[in-house]
Amino acid sequence: MKIVALILINCVVVPGLTVMAAEPDSAVRLVVVGGAEEKSASTKTLSPAMAQNVTVFQQPGRYGGWPANGGMWAWGDELVVDFTGAWFKHVAGGHAVDFKKPFEKWQARSLDGGVTWSAEKLELLSDPSADSKAQPLPAALDFTQPDFALVFHYVSQNVGPSFFYVSTNRCRDWQGPFRFAVEGVEKIAARTDLVVLGQHDALMFGSAAKTNNKEGRTFCARTTDGGQTWKLVSFIGPEPEGFAIMPATVRLKNGALLTSIRHAEKSKAMIDVYRSDDLGANWKFLGAATGNIGGNPSTLTLLADGRLVLAYGYRLKPFGIRARVSTDDGATWGEEIMLRGDGLTGDLGYPRTVVRADGKLVTAYYFNGPHDEDRTIQATVWTPPVE
Repeated sequence: MKIVALILINCVVVPGLTVMAAEPDSAVRLVVVGGAEEKSASTKTLSPAMAQNVTVFQQPGRYGGWPANGGMWAWGDELVVDFTGAWFKHVAGGHAVDFKKPFEKWQARSLDGGVTWSAEKLELLSDPSADSKAQPLPAALDFTQPDFALVFHYVSQNVGPSFFYVSTNRCRDWQGPFRFAVEGVEKIAARTDLVVLGQHDALMFGSAAKTNNKEGRTFCARTTDGGQTWKLVSFIGPEPEGFAIMPATVRLKNGALLTSIRHAEKSKAMIDVYRSDDLGANWKFLGAATGNIGGNPSTLTLLADGRLVLAYGYRLKPFGIRARVSTDDGATWGEEIMLRGDGLTGDLGYPRTVVRADGKLVTAYYFNGPHDEDRTIQATVWTPPVE
């Protein structure tokens, strides 16, 4: 059997891959560095040139969560976003989920550029014993096939293991689970982040356990045989005392790689940016793109005009979704753009972004409010301001 693929990456407008995680482990910890009551050090924010908030998934008694642990793809105005469907339970702090009930894999599809959505549970991807059933990939993936998607799952956010599924018809049907391993890296908790280099050639970026078996440290791996084998290219940055996880990577027009990484230490959680000019062999730290945002991953999107857009959840008051724009390949970042600041608590974010056919951005994320039981997947259709 020959499996073909087109890869849309990291919620960017490139053909892509995606990652979904086993949330019962990763959902236990809601990291809000600095405390949920802490407010932003800077009150100056910009507004998008236009923004429209829409509901992607909302069901009574349910909790939609963590699109960054899933993925998002765009084929013109046909969009698909993967997320976790859990069950709501009021808590004094942390994730408002009932851990005694199952965590399911869901996806939502839009055929009008993100304005309206229909959601469905993915039975195959919701199997809690999938890791024990993973098989070797039977044939090389074609990373340039236009209707391809790939989604990673992991068992433990600290030590993995990881496996994946593939679709060759725009997420209408999935095949898998398939085994995933990287020569030179152990205990991988893979989320989605792929840069396609050729038909059977791609880089993936993931998180692995530190020497103490806690998450996490970011790495870059490469396959040249369509995903059948992967080899370590490099670790990105030194092993942190806290964690550095959930990379979001794009390839610039000049061929350089730029990745944004969720980095947290005891007193601060920010988004760090690294650059590689040799396909991931070596990395240069460009600095933090944000101040303390309370702890959230980012999406990184390359626009047609060369600008970079970084979007992330904001877990400090006012809770919401924010973004920044770079016009110099990530060397510097503009003022924060507030997509919305009406979240009820900091249990939100984990965004994914795609660019639709007309160039507008669609950023999907999990959200809450105005009532505690409102635990939804939302999206903002928007364009950056002209600074």
